[in-house]
Amino acid sequence: MHAMVLQRPGAPLLLKDCFLPDPAANQVRLRVLACAVCRTDLHVIDGDLPQARYPVVPGHEIVGVVEALGSQVKALSLGQTVGVPWLGRSCGCCRFCLREQENLCDQPEFTGCTRDGGFATHTLADAAFCMPLSSLQAEDPEHTAPLLCAGLIGWRALRAVGDDTRALGLYGFGAAAHLIAQVAASQERAVYAFTRPGDAEAQAFARSLGVAWAGGCDEMPPQRLDGAILFAPAGELVPRALGAVRKGGVVVCGGIHMSDIPAFPYRLLWEERRLSSIANLTRRDGREFLQVADQLRLRAHTTSYPLRDANVAVADLRLGRLNGAAVLIP
Repeated sequence: MHAMVLQRPGAPLLLKDCFLPDPAANQVRLRVLACAVCRTDLHVIDGDLPQARYPVVPGHEIVGVVEALGSQVKALSLGQTVGVPWLGRSCGCCRFCLREQENLCDQPEFTGCTRDGGFATHTLADAAFCMPLSSLQAEDPEHTAPLLCAGLIGWRALRAVGDDTRALGLYGFGAAAHLIAQVAASQERAVYAFTRPGDAEAQAFARSLGVAWAGGCDEMPPQRLDGAILFAPAGELVPRALGAVRKGGVVVCGGIHMSDIPAFPYRLLWEERRLSSIANLTRRDGREFLQVADQLRLRAHTTSYPLRDANVAVADLRLGRLNGAAVLIP
C-alpha cells in the first residue's frame, strides 16, 4: 500500500510504501476510494492539536470498500462501501459515553490524528465506527467524502444553534459552510455568508448556493441574526458574531482549534446572548446527517487531486485557492 505520511509537525507529507495491515478482531481493512482534506488536517500538520501522535497518516473523511474483516466483525460485509469519520473509537464506559455523549469520551481515538487515516490507498477502521452509506452515496465517493466531517460538524453545529434560528450567519465559507448552507436553505432559513474580506469569488459561490446575503467577515449583515456558526478558526470573529446577533441569540464555534478570542465588552454578551462550542461528533450525528443528505441529494462541490499531490491539496486549502472541498483520490 501507499500512504502520505506526516513524520512531524510542520513537515511535508511523504509518499511511502507501507506493509498492507491486517485488521484486528473488531476492525476492517478498507481500500480507500476517496478522502477529503479537512481544515482539521491542517491543524494536525501544523501541530496545533496536543492529542495528535506522529508519525501519522492524516485524513478522516474517508469513503472505502471493505476488503478484509476482523474475526469478530458481523455487521459489515466484504465489498461493502462505508464512510469513516473523525471519531474512530470511544471507550464506551466513561461518564460521557454512558450518557450518549461519546463525542466527549475521555479515551477517544481520532482518525488521522491518533491513528492512521485515509491519505492512503488502504486503512484500518473500527467496524463499529464505520458508517454505512446509501447506494447513491456509495456510487459517488468523491462527493460523499466531505460529508464525513465537514457535513457532520456542520450538522451538529446547526442543531446546536437551534431550530428557531431563522436568520443564520455562517462565518468562514469553506467545506462545512457550503454544505450546511444548502441544508439550512432547504429548511427555509435565511443564510448570511461571511467570507474573507474582499473575496468576491467565494461570495459569488455562496450566492450560487442560495444564500440571502454574502459579504466579508468585517461587515455587518443587513439585518440582525438569530444565530451564527463560526467555522473560521479566527478568535477575533467571536466578538463580531456576538455583535451581529439579536438579543437571546446564539453563537456556536464549530472548529477544533481557534486563535485566542480577544477581550470584548460585556454588552456584546449581555441580553442573554450565548456563546458555545461543539466538539467532535457521535455516531448518531452520522446516521441522522447521512439520511438527511441522502434525502436532499446534498452535493459537495469538490476539487480532486491524486494521492501523491496531497501537499498541493493542503496548500490550496490553506491559501483559500478552492471553493468547497479538496478530495484525494488514490
